[in-house]
Amino acid sequence: MALIVQKFGGTSVANRDRIFNVARIVANTRNAGNEVVVVVSAQGDTTDDLIQKAAEITSNPSQREMDMLLATGEQISISLLAMALSELGVPAISLTGWQAGFHTDRAYTKARIRRLDSERVESELARNRVVVVAGFQGLNRMEDITTLGRGGSDTSAVALAAALHADRCQIFTDVEGVYTADPRFIPRAKRLDEITFDEMLELAGAGAQVLNNRSVELAKKYGVELEVLSSLNPVPGTVVKEVTSDMEGMLIKGVAKDTDVAVLTILNVPDVPGTSFKVFGVLAQKNINVDIILQGTGREGDKDLTFTVPLSDADTALRVLKENQHRFGGKDITVDTGCAKVSVVGGGMKSNPGVASRMFEALFEANVNIRMISTSEIKISVIIDKADADRAVAAIHDAFIH
Repeated sequence: MALIVQKFGGTSVANRDRIFNVARIVANTRNAGNEVVVVVSAQGDTTDDLIQKAAEITSNPSQREMDMLLATGEQISISLLAMALSELGVPAISLTGWQAGFHTDRAYTKARIRRLDSERVESELARNRVVVVAGFQGLNRMEDITTLGRGGSDTSAVALAAALHADRCQIFTDVEGVYTADPRFIPRAKRLDEITFDEMLELAGAGAQVLNNRSVELAKKYGVELEVLSSLNPVPGTVVKEVTSDMEGMLIKGVAKDTDVAVLTILNVPDVPGTSFKVFGVLAQKNINVDIILQGTGREGDKDLTFTVPLSDADTALRVLKENQHRFGGKDITVDTGCAKVSVVGGGMKSNPGVASRMFEALFEANVNIRMISTSEIKISVIIDKADADRAVAAIHDAFIH
């Protein structure tokens, strides 16, 4: 008997027919002799609808109250799925995130899991039940409801798989696995049979939406083998693991775009020790993640500091920086929200020179201007105008993937 954790996204449970489709997948897995824990997201566009409802009340809602509101979406999904399983003759029980033992820090709307007490889930499994858990949510030490941020249900599923020592963690989506690009926009995209944790982590961080990057971090840390597959089409998916056979010998595993990007620039910052610490320290205090950083020499010994943050954090970042500008100086702070990040990822880059040259040639031929460049051992990212993003992805994909 194997223990399998299955996660289903919002599109997989968007309506009655899809809920019963998920229930049949779960039932078939259980009837094959497995114990099953299911993690479910909110239905369809429920989360966006709830955000809109909050916006109808206030333009500046409390983050605590937003978590209280958004957590209701998953509770609807788990109860409906548990009912559907019961209709199919499968004993099931639904648990909220806190009932399932998720304890988080106090960072409302983007909380991180501090501890997972799995005793309740294990006791329900021992009673021969399928356990349906609300993803994306937990409880902090003040006993307030918290949410884990966009894509947090993936993280919930991997955390449960690690805590329960599950044999497999399956992430069901509306696509048939991990592709070399988003197949909804790049018809020539190729489905991968397998991909390494490091490559998947870079792709997720670069904007590929098939998996949440924090879930991949957890899977790599605890050795949880992931399988990404479709809930609508029963075909083999993509396995994410530590080492792959790489029989295809692919130089590049994927091209991703991220339009959730804003570029902030602080002009003419004094060129003295501690300036960068002061700038990024105030952003860290507000839990604002900084990605690409570029430091250039300005005039008269000053320097210009340019960096990217999530688009959703741009206004907060600009406000915090201006409030603390007296600490680090600078003549002006600007923000540009018309940007996108496009990245190529592949372990083959380690031993094959010329990847950057081929990528930049593709962008040149597509008449796409590069504004910033960032590299790692297996990734190259560029910041470009948002209007050029789709054209850039298509050009780069054609240059590498055949």
